[in-house]
Amino acid sequence: MTAPSETSPPYRRNVTILAVAQALFMTTQSMGISTTPLAGHSLLGADKSLATLPIFLTHAGIMLTTIPASLLMGRIGRRAGFSIGAVLAVVFGLLATYAIHIRSFELLCFSALMQGSAAAFAWYYRFAAADASPSNFKPKAISYVMAGGIAAGFIGPEIAKRTVDWFAPVTFMGVYVSIAIVGLISLLLMQALSIPKPTIAEKADGGRPLSVIVRQPAYIAALISSMLGYGVMTLVMSATPLAMLACGFKFHDSATVIQAHIIAMFLPSFFTGHLIQRFGVMTIIAAGAIIQAGCATVNLAGIEFHNFLIANALVGLGWNFTFVGGSTLLTTTYQPSERAKVQASHDFTVYATTATAAALAGFLQQQAGWNIINLATLPLMAIILLTMLWLRFQKRPRTSAVAG
Repeated sequence: MTAPSETSPPYRRNVTILAVAQALFMTTQSMGISTTPLAGHSLLGADKSLATLPIFLTHAGIMLTTIPASLLMGRIGRRAGFSIGAVLAVVFGLLATYAIHIRSFELLCFSALMQGSAAAFAWYYRFAAADASPSNFKPKAISYVMAGGIAAGFIGPEIAKRTVDWFAPVTFMGVYVSIAIVGLISLLLMQALSIPKPTIAEKADGGRPLSVIVRQPAYIAALISSMLGYGVMTLVMSATPLAMLACGFKFHDSATVIQAHIIAMFLPSFFTGHLIQRFGVMTIIAAGAIIQAGCATVNLAGIEFHNFLIANALVGLGWNFTFVGGSTLLTTTYQPSERAKVQASHDFTVYATTATAAALAGFLQQQAGWNIINLATLPLMAIILLTMLWLRFQKRPRTSAVAG
């Protein structure tokens, strides 16, 4: 995607800004993913089963904040809302820094909750880009914004590797200082965003009842795709650093695997929108489910470094297809006056699922083992495939443009 110029349509300029914001947001996320399970592990005693509790709380923070974040932006606009999210990211970095300094697992957990609250705002970047774009550009707008995460795949884990010992012998503290700095940069970037605030008419007109909207086949299919695709990705990703630690790998090894995972999550976004327009959103979602099932197959085949690397790349690629596809399908189910509540209902359910997955990751890794985690993902991917098959037999006049 080319950089915006003074003559670019406003929606293209906004998409570019939001893509950069996505890169900054995912940089902090990838640093947290690489670091927080191990930081939590280092702060616990003999029982390490709560090591992924901070990751759970991150997803819980997203879940708890996603509805108020969407409704708030429906009142005050995207720029103000995204600025609040960036401030929360700075708070997360500073609190986590102090938690490591005083060796408080409880404060690290609270900071992770702040990370989730910040992320709840940032995950609306994709919808902000789509809602401010013409209908024929919406799949590409979502895809291009998600592509911003590619930079995070390269930058985030590298920053984590280089800053983990900034304050040696206190490990991990430098990573969280860096997260606070990135959050501040994001706050400054948000001031360049130019998306009109909701009109008085949009604020006054709530549109159809949510109970009517969520009964649409396209809404149900979009939700299942996003929910299970993201849930499986979170389960595997959250458990990976712990599984690698149990296999004798070091921090730099797991950070490299997470780096490959994040690159695979976002690199396809350069062409996912084009693929959706060419082959239809249901086909792309189904392909994503099959690819995510491939992740489990590779993980079950062995515990060498290349198994972790390839499997995490596959689950990231599959997530891109299921999540971008689900988000694109969702945009066909609502009118402008309905978008805040529909997007909130979608994201709340998705992040309730990811919070559950993150909570289970540490417990399952310690109590059941790596193989059980991977076997559990297979029936969930089968549900996505069956849902796409079901949707093909439904009457969907409003989704025919993207769901063919």
